[in-house]
Amino acid sequence: MKIIQDYLKYIKNNPEGYWFKRKLYGWGWTPATWQGWTLTTVFIILVVANAVQFELAGATTDQAWQFVVETFIMIGALILICYRTGEKPRWQWGIPKDEEIKSGREPESE
Repeated sequence: MKIIQDYLKYIKNNPEGYWFKRKLYGWGWTPATWQGWTLTTVFIILVVANAVQFELAGATTDQAWQFVVETFIMIGALILICYRTGEKPRWQWGIPKDEEIKSGREPESE
């Protein structure tokens, strides 16, 4: 449970107001504000609606390519918005040392 508490502290420590903060493990973002969660939800709804539309239209090669292109456009738009409204991405494994210092935790010795 300590890791969940530390993660929530990390997400809430957002004085810059980023919509998305860096993931704790790996590369990428995670929603940090209601705007980020709303955008993520809308993205999921659009991808599912695109898949349902593709399924209902029948599976022809042209429609499959249209589905793939539309999906990649939506993914590209999401990545662009995350990049502009979130922290700069970088590879990370756990709470960054500077975040540990800001939150009052003792940095782990290496």
